[in-house]
Amino acid sequence: MPRTDLLPIGHLAERTGLSVSAIRFYEARGLVSALRNRGGQRRFLRSDIRRLSFIRIAQQLGLSIEEIQAELAALPQGRTPTQADWTRISRSIRATLDRRIAMLERMRDRLDGCIGCGCLSLPKCALYNPQDRVHARGPGPRLIIDDEVQPL
Repeated sequence: MPRTDLLPIGHLAERTGLSVSAIRFYEARGLVSALRNRGGQRRFLRSDIRRLSFIRIAQQLGLSIEEIQAELAALPQGRTPTQADWTRISRSIRATLDRRIAMLERMRDRLDGCIGCGCLSLPKCALYNPQDRVHARGPGPRLIIDDEVQPL
């Protein structure tokens, strides 16, 4: 492998917009792997720019480190991922993203209704839960997190 294909951690940080400490964290979690030169300094594959960029995007989409780790485990080590590799990951996380989008839309729509009424008319509030009737449907904010639970 040509030396120019290996990047020092500082250059990788500059290219990805991540801090050196964040890259070390991702390395410790096994999301990227460093090689060591004779002096013991970390050197990363150029393809790690894409891996780290994916990590940044996936975290902003709300994926956990564990979910990201599972997706990256399917990528090849030692070569730049292909379009087919990324397409496979995209398909894999699509259902998770669709669920999150649906929840965000429910929250937006129900909060708009609540804010719109100014809480002056609780019977019209989309989040109103008289006598805690939604409790029977499970713990937590059921009117927001469950798509099948409709306001009372």
